[in-house]
Amino acid sequence: MLPAGAFLLLFLAYPLGLGIWLSFTDERIGRPGIFIGLENYQWLMDDGVFWLSVVNTLLYTAVASVVKFAVGLYLALLLNRNMPFKAIIRAAVLIPFIVPTVLSAIAFWWIYDSQFSIISWSLIKLGVIQQNINFLGDSNWARASVIIANIWRGIPFVAITLLAGLQTVSPSLYEAATLDGATRWQMFRHITYPLLTPIIAVVMTFSVLFTFTDFQLIWAMTRGGPVNATHLMATLSYQRAIIAGQLGEGAAISSAMIPFLLAAIMVSWFGLQRRKWQ
Repeated sequence: MLPAGAFLLLFLAYPLGLGIWLSFTDERIGRPGIFIGLENYQWLMDDGVFWLSVVNTLLYTAVASVVKFAVGLYLALLLNRNMPFKAIIRAAVLIPFIVPTVLSAIAFWWIYDSQFSIISWSLIKLGVIQQNINFLGDSNWARASVIIANIWRGIPFVAITLLAGLQTVSPSLYEAATLDGATRWQMFRHITYPLLTPIIAVVMTFSVLFTFTDFQLIWAMTRGGPVNATHLMATLSYQRAIIAGQLGEGAAISSAMIPFLLAAIMVSWFGLQRRKWQ
């Protein structure tokens, strides 16, 4: 296990430790810093943009994760049935997840274009609206737009993982339930869901972590705009550390994400250990 341990230390533990250390310094690009304690964190407490990014991150993560789970579970149940061309359909479901994130972001950027949006064009032709919608130029529309893009990318991961869990449920359980006169909902409530809960806990933990730390999709589509309306903690950290050159402040924003990520992991961990809900 030494090679794997060395890999984790070099590429995970060391960057994490370095980032936490930088958050306690005033280091900038091209200039070594000195230890300043909690000054960066005190500065963030009074930073309105930082708190806006926290709210955006929590909203982005909560809405996207819930919708991805609901739609992903529905697709998993649908794909678990016997249907023609099932293998081709399963492969097609994976396409949004395997397409590079930047290509997906550019595609959505075109879809949301203020002048040539296919959505606005279709709605105008149907007589629903009179003028184009400025999807990425309005704060509320921009938030909704990036959440929809993230949902589109994340659904396949949830669906395929839950589908793998459904494959492990013995058909004899459903046969016995059918003989007992159980409805589809009763079979889902008392057979499918209890046996799928460990997989749900794991997949939702990863989904929350991936969504909370999302950077590429937001940066490629909006760069945190308009007026910081779509800034997540990850994008704000990059903007402050790399573009503005304030490495210490950017590292403090990144380090502030750790408690949220630990909370998501601990909920799943204790849930899997106790299994009270199973």
